[in-house]
Amino acid sequence: MNTKFYRDVATGLFIFSLATPSFAGITFGDPKADTGALTVSATLRAKYNYKDYGKDIDPDNSIKFDAAILNFGYESPKVFGSAQWRCYQWSDLCDFSTLVSAYAGYRLNETDNITLGLQPIPFGPSRFWDSSFYAGMNYTLGLQDTLNLGVNYHAELPSATKFDLAYFARDGGNYTGTADNDTARYSANAVKTDDPTMTSLKEKNMFVARVIQDLDFINNDDLKMAVGGSYWYSSIDNKRNNQDGSRKAWSLFNTINYQNLGITLTGGQLKIDNKDPISDYSTFGSFDTEYNIANKGLFYSVDVNYAFKNVRDNLNITPYLVLSGFNKDQKGYKDSQRNIIGAAWNYKNIAVYTEYVMSKNDVFIGGNADSFAAGDDNKWNKLANVIFTYTF
Repeated sequence: MNTKFYRDVATGLFIFSLATPSFAGITFGDPKADTGALTVSATLRAKYNYKDYGKDIDPDNSIKFDAAILNFGYESPKVFGSAQWRCYQWSDLCDFSTLVSAYAGYRLNETDNITLGLQPIPFGPSRFWDSSFYAGMNYTLGLQDTLNLGVNYHAELPSATKFDLAYFARDGGNYTGTADNDTARYSANAVKTDDPTMTSLKEKNMFVARVIQDLDFINNDDLKMAVGGSYWYSSIDNKRNNQDGSRKAWSLFNTINYQNLGITLTGGQLKIDNKDPISDYSTFGSFDTEYNIANKGLFYSVDVNYAFKNVRDNLNITPYLVLSGFNKDQKGYKDSQRNIIGAAWNYKNIAVYTEYVMSKNDVFIGGNADSFAAGDDNKWNKLANVIFTYTF
């Protein structure tokens, strides 16, 4: 990295701060009324990337438009809902655009509800397992921040136990992209492909369950801890031979929050039986990219963050460290890792993420389509990732 990196980032921060109206979202109605309230908001994002993938790789040393996001939220005493659409730019505006979520829910009481539609799966500690913007490796494996089409029942017991029981009929579908295939999607899912070196799969009939137990045995108002586990079973439809395989995954997790310190530990196992002659890996896709992942392995995620609140004039700064990886069972397959150190800077409607990503055997960080399966050159690649967001 050189002085041009810092100069470009500083310029981007200055330009980004010129237009900062003090409102975020428009609300119509009253959420306490029977008719409810509809809130519409939007986010604009720009990015700066510096790629250190080797001497033959363009470092992409520039500030670019990243995405426009449109959000709809509905709240009433009994019914609620949410929808989000995203428009990204690879080379032209909105050359990749996708529906992220669209679901409605009904409150059975103050704690229990049922949701129906395109929504996050209840797997792992929450939808997001870490504090980073780029996200750990488990997102790319289709385990974290995955949204599918189905129904979820959420309940909370007097014993401080929370559980989710969910059924998802199918994945979230594909939308508009430059690749003109099944990979034009937000969530990482098994995809169909015509490439004979890859599998052609669709996941269906997903059963997911999660239990989270708050730990109250320590009498300290500053300390909050929870442990939990989740399980995922689904059918894998092999589009080449019309046989049904399966995906089985489990995770265990622990969250610790002490004052402004947050720690989340997650680990688990993935097993895919794709009923394919190519039995060692399965083809997944997201963000206009198709890639193979090993069918069997252990995954993990470690997130440590600390929030410095109201540092100056409502400026909040949250540094974080994320460690994530996928240790594959197949002999000869190289393990994949993605580690991130960074900070989130939040001021009113503006957020800036500054991150340094170190990764190996990673399709999105200097790798290839087999990085999450057999692996690539097993060398560490680095990415400086700076994201500017403005919500209105």
